[in-house]
Amino acid sequence: MTIQATTNKIKRSFTLAPESAKFLSEIRQKRKARSESEALDMLLRESMLAARQQEIEAAYTRYYDSASEEDQEEQREWAEMAGPGILRATESTEAGQ
Repeated sequence: MTIQATTNKIKRSFTLAPESAKFLSEIRQKRKARSESEALDMLLRESMLAARQQEIEAAYTRYYDSASEEDQEEQREWAEMAGPGILRATESTEAGQ
């Protein structure tokens, strides 16, 4: 953690159940975090990312669930037409690297 990262922190105090404190300590050791606070930050970031991913997936689901049959057919046609070309372009780009 850099000095800059430390200055952007907010001090909080929490009371944890014994099993939560033990878990946090285990996570600190497994991830080689410098402190339990850093380990907790890691866990919270992972949780936030997972929540964002779920929100994105739910938005996609809502979009496709609300799309008309005509829109869905147009999407399928586009995917069939563009899909193989996109795949070949991706493979060519990766091979050139």
